[in-house]
Amino acid sequence: MKRISIGALAAVLAISLAGCEGMGPKQQTGTAIGGILGGIGGAQIGRGHGRTAAIIAGTLLGALIGSEIGRAIDTTDELKAQRALEYNRDHEPARWHNPNTGADVVVIPERTYQTASGTYCREYQMEVIVGGKRQQAYGTACRQPDGSWKIIN
Repeated sequence: MKRISIGALAAVLAISLAGCEGMGPKQQTGTAIGGILGGIGGAQIGRGHGRTAAIIAGTLLGALIGSEIGRAIDTTDELKAQRALEYNRDHEPARWHNPNTGADVVVIPERTYQTASGTYCREYQMEVIVGGKRQQAYGTACRQPDGSWKIIN
C-alpha cells in the first residue's frame, strides 16, 4: 500500500469539500482553509492506526467550521478586516456587528513581521459569532503591492 502524506490527504479532502455546489467563493475558501488546518490538527493528535481517522475527522470538522465562517462574512466584514490589518497594533482587537448577516466579528492582529523579500505580513485571529455559535480562525495575511491584505494561510 502506498503511503500518502498527511498534507496531501488533508488538502485533497479540503479541496473536494470546497467544490460543493451552492457555496459562494468566501464559503469555499473557508471550507478549504478550515479543512486543511483541521487535517493538520488531526495529524497532530492521531497516533498509530487511528491517525488516518483523526486526519479525516479533523479535515471534515475544520471544513465545516471554515465553511460557516466563510458564509457569514460579506464585503462589509472584508473591508473592516482589511482596516484592522492595516491600522490596528498587534493584540489590538477590532470589533463590529454586521446587521446584514447578524454576525459579531472580532479581528485581532497577533504578530507583524517582514519577510526576506520585504513583504509585510500579519498573523491574526478572527472570531465570528452567528446565531450564538462561536467560530475561530487563525491565519496569516500579507500586504499586496496595491496596499490590500491577502490571506496566505
